[in-house]
Amino acid sequence: MRIAVHAVGRMKAGPDKELAERYFDRFSKSGPALGLEFSGVTEIAESRAQTAGERRREEAQKLSAQLGAGISLILLDERGKNLSSEEFARKIGSMRDDGRRGLVIAIGGADGHEASLREQATLVLSFGAMTWPHQLVRIMLAEQLYRAATILSGHPYHRA
Repeated sequence: MRIAVHAVGRMKAGPDKELAERYFDRFSKSGPALGLEFSGVTEIAESRAQTAGERRREEAQKLSAQLGAGISLILLDERGKNLSSEEFARKIGSMRDDGRRGLVIAIGGADGHEASLREQATLVLSFGAMTWPHQLVRIMLAEQLYRAATILSGHPYHRA
């Protein structure tokens, strides 16, 4: 199963970007043996529309262009479910085992995700009730993808 990250906003060069890339690289090296292929991060610019609703709609249209038959969607949203690392790994493993061709994990813009995307998402996931800067969310997602691969492979990285 191909896994892609869709992010509204761009990460500038620096330690945040380097740390995210380090974990994405670890995931891309450990995933193929498990049937998980990392296809990268797609960054789109934040919409410049005047209202929050218009911005959400524009950003949702760009995300929807990446979705198709056999592609699951996970949205990162503070109102989503709070899963343990093991539960997250099981969800990814289950999607893979159910024959999903791909998975897109989306980090929304400052205004969040369009309601229609939440309705079509396989999972709306939260990294907690607090609001996190997008750079930190990307780092946490990269690490959790790598952790999920290690959990699914039985690697000792995860010591729960």
